[in-house]
Amino acid sequence: MALDCRPLSDGHAPAQPPGCMALDPSRLSQPVSLAPGTRVGAVVSLYHQELTLAMLRSAERTLGEAGLEEGTLEVHTAPGAFELPLLADALAARPEIDAVLCFALVLKGETRHDVVVADATVQGLMRVGLDSKKPVLCGVLTCATLEQAQARALSPEQGGSLDKGREVARACIEALNALESIRQGPAPAADAEPSGTAGDHQSRAAPTP
Repeated sequence: MALDCRPLSDGHAPAQPPGCMALDPSRLSQPVSLAPGTRVGAVVSLYHQELTLAMLRSAERTLGEAGLEEGTLEVHTAPGAFELPLLADALAARPEIDAVLCFALVLKGETRHDVVVADATVQGLMRVGLDSKKPVLCGVLTCATLEQAQARALSPEQGGSLDKGREVARACIEALNALESIRQGPAPAADAEPSGTAGDHQSRAAPTP
């Protein structure tokens, strides 16, 4: 899930910034839970760590509300966004880790450097998730200004509006639950007729004398 924050006309971020992917607010209020014993790792870029760490803290609170044991979120830091896929891959390769959250901020500059870094980061994280068959959540903000990033990274209590850390954690929980459901397969229908019953009775009609 790439958090695409496109430039706004006035360079500022309103309460609900346009062009930025966000979960339906009603979903964020619905209760979710993690399976007992779930282990989650996180990789956080230290570039603009006042925002990336804020997203991490919000994500950890949300995971805790869903049942993650206190103090079990395993956190590692990265110098920047570009290193996230490598570190996420190392975490996801460990059998006991069920999911990996990744947080970073890539701000637009005078060149296309931000585009190259953001694209490589998101593609790398997607590959890690597909290769490991585990949820690898992409909390990578790609914003035109620091004000846009603050609006998206911080909770309303901190002066933000979208609280992306909470959103990424919710996506992690939902993805884990969906994967578990898919792997278990559909439950057999309660009213399904056992094999060799009604249809067979008709085919085994008494022979004509």
